[in-house]
Amino acid sequence: MTVDLKALDVAAVRKDFPLLSRSLHGKPVIYLDSAVSGQMPLQVIERMAQYEREEHTNVHRGVSTLSQEATDFYEAAREKVRRFIGAGSIKEIVWTRGTTEAINLVAQTFGRMTVKAGDEILLSAMEHHADIVPWQMLAQEKGATIKVIPMNDAGELILESLDELLTDRTKLVGVVHVSNVLGTVNPVKEIIARAHTKGVPVLVDGAQAVPHLKVDVQDLDADFYVFSGHKLSGPTGIGVLYGKLAHLEAMPPWHGGGNMIRSVSWEKTTYMAAPGKFEAGTPPIAAAIGLGAAIDYVTALGLDRIAAHEHELLVYATERLSGIPGLRILGNAKAKASVISFVVEGIHPHDMGSLLDGEGVVVRAGHHCAQPVMTRFNVPATTRASFAYFNTREEVDILVSAVLKAIELFK
Repeated sequence: MTVDLKALDVAAVRKDFPLLSRSLHGKPVIYLDSAVSGQMPLQVIERMAQYEREEHTNVHRGVSTLSQEATDFYEAAREKVRRFIGAGSIKEIVWTRGTTEAINLVAQTFGRMTVKAGDEILLSAMEHHADIVPWQMLAQEKGATIKVIPMNDAGELILESLDELLTDRTKLVGVVHVSNVLGTVNPVKEIIARAHTKGVPVLVDGAQAVPHLKVDVQDLDADFYVFSGHKLSGPTGIGVLYGKLAHLEAMPPWHGGGNMIRSVSWEKTTYMAAPGKFEAGTPPIAAAIGLGAAIDYVTALGLDRIAAHEHELLVYATERLSGIPGLRILGNAKAKASVISFVVEGIHPHDMGSLLDGEGVVVRAGHHCAQPVMTRFNVPATTRASFAYFNTREEVDILVSAVLKAIELFK
């Protein structure tokens, strides 16, 4: 797949990101760490600043013009999320602090309702800790068991085992849409369909998918879909739980307090309908508005153009890095997003990350909150370069030169 880079005016896009004009250690910043957190364009920063500067107050129940305006902006952001992921109703869009909290919310409500002693929760072998630990905690509490869909050496799930792993004891499947370590794009629509033939609901971790792919939760038929704002050129502290309305209506609240109630007396409290019953306390208003602005920004660029540009960078970077003796890339799935995790013989990934930092190249080194993936590939950690729509082939060349320089230092 090749793409005319003029289809996405990368030079113009880069002007929207102040950090890209910074220097580190006297060298231009090469930001290749979008898988951990995407950069926010000026349009998002300025929209949040406008709220804080000119519109700041609390939302809901206020009779003042300011409160009504803030509520409109806040709920407009929810509608933008709904359209962005193809949900059927804003009632299905729950604000959370991020992907991790969204998964915990489902585990502590839907999970507690459905999982009992002897039951099973099926997860993929490439899950982030955020989609492992909450289910382990629930399984320990309930006396349930965690089962795992295995993966092959290319970093692809072995789906031949799926029907066997789905049993009458399986109460939920959790699967990552795009692996944060390997970049693998999992066939979640197929996984969901096969799980549904057994009556098993599916939660999809879309944190790494929404910045790179068009997502339609109704087309996928996902029961739950979760993601974070800061992966999507938005702020930290805001995330989204999409849930089919029937599920959300059946689930009890998780946190209690103001904003999620209809009435409170000493005898009884009644709760708001979804999504309100899951949003206790003062919400992250500025962050929600910022996420709405981020959705506007990437939508205007065009997700198809973003995907094409990032794929071209992935192909080019894979070719360049694969030509370095002693360097091994983890994960070569046929369907892959713009993430490359690698190890270099004789150099610990943390050392590689530090040496690249000295060249102004920002990458991530460690286990990437996916220790079972590290165990599967028999490595303690990797160095990960992740590419966004504002990155360039020239930055890939600088990465490769920095890796070669690091290898030379260790000779």
